[in-house]
Amino acid sequence: MRVLIALLGLVAVGAGVVAAEEVPLPRPRPPLWVEPQSFREAAGADFNTADVTSASTGCDRRLQEFAVIELVPRLIGPDACGGSDMVRLKSVILAGGTRIEVKPAPVLRCPFAESVAGWLRDEAAPATSRLGSVLSAVETYDDFECRGRNRVAGAKLSEHGKGNAVDLRSFVLADGRALGLTDVTAGKEFRDDLRDSACRRFTTVLGPGSDGYHEAHIHIDLAERHNGYRMCQWDVREPPVTEVAARVPLPTPRPAIPGANHERKL
Repeated sequence: MRVLIALLGLVAVGAGVVAAEEVPLPRPRPPLWVEPQSFREAAGADFNTADVTSASTGCDRRLQEFAVIELVPRLIGPDACGGSDMVRLKSVILAGGTRIEVKPAPVLRCPFAESVAGWLRDEAAPATSRLGSVLSAVETYDDFECRGRNRVAGAKLSEHGKGNAVDLRSFVLADGRALGLTDVTAGKEFRDDLRDSACRRFTTVLGPGSDGYHEAHIHIDLAERHNGYRMCQWDVREPPVTEVAARVPLPTPRPAIPGANHERKL
């Protein structure tokens, strides 16, 4: 018992007494992310409670006349991401009731979704019909995502973070054909028509030859720039030319020279 008390209490060393030193606790680790301190911080300075409503807007009503959508009144943050009057574009309705399915269905700002749906109905579908079949589906690659441009850390907020952009991969026809928009084996005239109409409709069109990030899909958006500047960078490429070695005919044999093979007499 005496030994136990000595170990738990003070330790006598010669004539002096040494007290156990206090070891400071480690500092708490900082949080992996900073949680917003209030709803107002997350919503942003432009937040208006009237935006959060189940009532459709004028854009929603126009779009519902020729598209199937799901209303997403507002997406909030983080930072400057999100926006109001967002929709999920599920399909576009052609004359006669035929539908172009959009899959996965992208989440977009309604004004941008209206432009995308109008382009599919008025330009893309007629261009596809000239190939002998009806456009039945559009395969998307990326839509709303809170990130910097090209997913580069610290870069300027991408139009994807505002619901103002979508990436397209391919068109699927009613007869089962899938036409990759960057596939060099797809008809060049068809892809030329799509590029030209997209560049008239949208302020940004990026594809092969733009910046190395869009070699396998087409990016379209409605970014607002100074003086109405537009960007159309989509090289409609063709299959590489394969060089085939030509067969070179052998030269005609020389005629025999009389007496050439006789031995020379000395």
